[in-house]
Amino acid sequence: MIAPAAPAFVPLDPQFEQRVRGSFARQPFMATIGARLGTVEPGRVEVILPFAEGLTQQHGYFHGGSIGAIADSAGGYAAFTLFPADSSVVTVEYKVNIMSPGRGEQLIALGEVLKSGRTLTITRVDVFAEAQGKRTHCASGTQTLFCLAGRSDTRA
Repeated sequence: MIAPAAPAFVPLDPQFEQRVRGSFARQPFMATIGARLGTVEPGRVEVILPFAEGLTQQHGYFHGGSIGAIADSAGGYAAFTLFPADSSVVTVEYKVNIMSPGRGEQLIALGEVLKSGRTLTITRVDVFAEAQGKRTHCASGTQTLFCLAGRSDTRA
């Protein structure tokens, strides 16, 4: 069975990309691990994590925490692209299944909105390890996010 194409979403905020990129830039944790944003589209966001020794486990693969962290951000920001301009996003729950070792020059997490609701949004996240230009699907997951309407995305 072939999976259906992702739905076409229309963002509530025409400045969604600028808002997402600004929010991501304010995340100290993403900066600490060296993650950066790739594609930002309505309902779809990529987070890229270059290899660094400090992100690995004992076998030299990307640590599961590294995989989970960028999966969480990719799904969260995919949801955030569809939220009103005066809102923020928090993760309610996520589950990631690691299917193969994360080994290579970088990880790429792709978050896509499955269902965008007034308060809860559901995303699917896939993480790929890229080695010498070849991508290996290393993890998949789902996520539930909460829209904090009327709440700024900046620290108080």
